Amino acid sequence: MRIHRFISSLVLVVMLAGSAAYGKVMPVEFDRGRNRLIAAMLRSQLSAQHFGHRSFDEQMSKKAYKLYLNQLDPKKQFLLASDVAQLETFADKIDDEISNGNIALPDVGMELLNKRVKKVEALIKEVMAAGFSPDKKDYIQTDSDKLAPAVDRAELRDRWRRSLKMEVLDSYLDAVDKENKKQKKEGKKSADIDYKQEVDKELWAEALQKVQKKTDAYLERLLKVTRQEHYNRYFDAVARSFDPHTNYMAPTSKEDFDIHMSGSLEGIGALLREDDGHIKVVRIIPGSAAEAQGQLQAEDVIMSVSEKDEAPVDISSMSIREAVSYIRGPKGTEVRLTVTRADGTRLVIPIVRDVVRLEETYVKSTVIESDKGDKIGYIKIPSFYRDFSAGRLGKDGRNVTDDTRAELNKLKKEGIHGLILDLRNNGGGSLSDAVNVSGLFLPGGPMVQVKNSQGMIRVLEDKDQGVVYDGPLIVLINQFAASASEIFAAAMQDYGRALVVGGAHTHGKGTVQALLDMNRNLPLLHLKKYDDLGALKVTIQKFYRVNGSSTQYKGVVPDVVLPSMLDYLETGEQYMDNSLPWDRVDAVSHPIWSGSRFDLAQAREQSRNYVAKNKRFQKIKEESLKAKKRKEETEVPVFLAGVIKERKELEQARKEAREAGVLADEEDEEGADKEDEKTLDEKLAHDLYVNLAVFLMNNSKPVELAAETKK
Repeated sequence: MRIHRFISSLVLVVMLAGSAAYGKVMPVEFDRGRNRLIAAMLRSQLSAQHFGHRSFDEQMSKKAYKLYLNQLDPKKQFLLASDVAQLETFADKIDDEISNGNIALPDVGMELLNKRVKKVEALIKEVMAAGFSPDKKDYIQTDSDKLAPAVDRAELRDRWRRSLKMEVLDSYLDAVDKENKKQKKEGKKSADIDYKQEVDKELWAEALQKVQKKTDAYLERLLKVTRQEHYNRYFDAVARSFDPHTNYMAPTSKEDFDIHMSGSLEGIGALLREDDGHIKVVRIIPGSAAEAQGQLQAEDVIMSVSEKDEAPVDISSMSIREAVSYIRGPKGTEVRLTVTRADGTRLVIPIVRDVVRLEETYVKSTVIESDKGDKIGYIKIPSFYRDFSAGRLGKDGRNVTDDTRAELNKLKKEGIHGLILDLRNNGGGSLSDAVNVSGLFLPGGPMVQVKNSQGMIRVLEDKDQGVVYDGPLIVLINQFAASASEIFAAAMQDYGRALVVGGAHTHGKGTVQALLDMNRNLPLLHLKKYDDLGALKVTIQKFYRVNGSSTQYKGVVPDVVLPSMLDYLETGEQYMDNSLPWDRVDAVSHPIWSGSRFDLAQAREQSRNYVAKNKRFQKIKEESLKAKKRKEETEVPVFLAGVIKERKELEQARKEAREAGVLADEEDEEGADKEDEKTLDEKLAHDLYVNLAVFLMNNSKPVELAAETKK
């Protein structure tokens, strides 16, 4: 079976790219024999190829069942407790279904869901016909994990009543806000919604109509999900029970993945994943329209999508492919994403679609002049990129190693006495370049260990004993630094080469995936019978630091931990279902850096004092705690005064954070004007973490240590 190896960028993702290939793949017709063959191949390949060699047993079944149920009815809006009890009989039998090919769960699940969707259609008509009292004090639980399936029709009806009322209130207040902005623009006095004595009947009627139309479309879409799509999601749940980066990819998803790996990058420039019925942002692509606009963030959940000034389309519970079809569009057009943050904040983010600006994806540098007049170099590495296609053609493709070397030489000519290397939000990339870039700062030696599914360990070394830059080095990281970034940061830490500074931990993505084409090496009997079986993305290797510790799960913990607006987010491998655990292997002998190094105790003490005296850092701590509290308060008001109060509190919190300078690139609701984009130097001047790094460069006395070898 042919295997394509690559370093995965966190999870199965889809690039929002403009490509003519989309729409060409026809839906696969349901064929029981084909699905039995897919099940058999999942059974054999997952057992043989997966790093963990996890068994097809009851434990696997229960994990797969939980994933399957979460995607079937993620918000607990349809299935009654009796329906879930019926499905529970399959919870410990999925391993048997896959092994013997007698698959029943997706059929039973589809039948139960469709039956309930049709009943909910009638239920919603009753609720909408009865109308809502805007001032009646209701509350709704927004965290589906805290909800049990509804016991009966009455409880389900009440759940929908509260949910629909919330949507009507949101739609109504959005319309009021729009009207207020219009009046302000026209120079008229704007009516404050706090002081409206009565609900505007016309706007309220429009809100009811919009919600009815959106809900009808949502239910219609659910009923159109094909039987084969239900099977595909079932197969994917089986694969994801092994770990979150192992996936079954149906033919259309496989095509999407190929576009992500090699296609053009026209669109908004974001990586997405399906997460229990939601479309969640994984990462923002450097140089993309989303990065330029500045508001869309990793971990945002996209709830609805609209073209400029058109009605939004609810994409919750859509497949990622279908959601992408609404988000993608021609260059120069505006798409508006309604997103929910982890703390409950709701934003409408306008993004003008564009191609990725390639120069923004490459290494860049500048010189920062400190208060003492010293020159400190700064290098930003957005990703560990490499043009593999050029290499296959015998050409020298652009790569992060050569670009970093060039920037280092340029900075050295400027006479820098220290260097800040920024890996924040760097999602990874080429493994070989993680090793090679590490070698620019070290005189050769082992950089990372890679263990395969057979238990064999390969040590990857930098063979070049030359050092391009040997001065003081600070590496900046955060929770969205992953994979190759973690390898580099870990090597710098293990060798004592750099002071690593940043948030509580990096992402913790310490695994390698391979793409197995399920159409390769089929038994001769089946070779021509089925057009396309899809592919399996499976975890086959794991990374370990030279000190023996895995980067998986825990990530890299910085030497100096700083407060961050990301602290309240539960983001990273340790928060993902079925992620592989942290473990250790034997350390490999490696020399400790013998040149100038930071005194860790001194740097930590200086950082603590700096943070304690810095008003912006204190504001970050305060805002992060508030966000954490909002995130935990999942029962929210569903009445006019309560919703207005929450909206005003959230807006006030954002306003205070913006004024305090702790919400970079989120200056206004309409997004930044591209012509007014800040230069790199202007951004760095207001970057708290860069400022602290400059402070440490100026005030921490380097320690000169003799050479030693760690074993």
